[in-house]
Amino acid sequence: MSFPSELTYGTLIKRYKRFLADVKFDSGEELTVHCPNPGAMMGITTPGSRVALSKAANPARKLAYSWEMVEINGIWIGTNTNNPNLIVAKALAQGTIPELAGYKNIKAEVKYGQNSRIDFFLTDGPTEMCLVEVKNVHLIRNDYMAEFPDCVTARGAKHQLELAEQVKNGVRSVVLYVVQREDALTFRVADDLDKAYGEASQQATKAGVETLAYSCNMEASGITLKQSLEIL
Repeated sequence: MSFPSELTYGTLIKRYKRFLADVKFDSGEELTVHCPNPGAMMGITTPGSRVALSKAANPARKLAYSWEMVEINGIWIGTNTNNPNLIVAKALAQGTIPELAGYKNIKAEVKYGQNSRIDFFLTDGPTEMCLVEVKNVHLIRNDYMAEFPDCVTARGAKHQLELAEQVKNGVRSVVLYVVQREDALTFRVADDLDKAYGEASQQATKAGVETLAYSCNMEASGITLKQSLEIL
């Protein structure tokens, strides 16, 4: 996926109220920008960090800039939780995810289960149907090991259990973790940060839900999938 505009750079002052961040631009101007990330953002909101922002095409938008990436210890990390779906949509269309290649029809945001929506619904391929749930990942605490989640996510646990039910009904189901950073080599579920999600993930895996994880190429022009990660 490509960013909606050429990136602008600055320094993070603070992130607050979930969707807001104050940034000092390299020009010296200080502005409040949109933080497109409702999560805890564990480890990536340190004041003084270098940040990259995109500018909205709509000049009437209240907050002109959106926070796209942050640099932590020399590594650029994606902060926009909307981007993983865009990254995966392009990869599916190009057939660059080997485990999900061969499906002729790709639909996004399809209803399933108990009042849920699946990120991607694939049909007419290696299996009759395939449900793909995409999760955004940014957290690495040690040893190049990416982890999800970084906080309690009841919604995430619900998705795991609903996908397990779909497998029982004969529908291939996949959870795809998109790690918006280049330095990840492995992936694990952080059950110490969310026990319920860890248990739901284990139940889903036992039921036959597949787990995939990919790191990303983080470039000023956009973000693409880099390589498949070993699941621990």
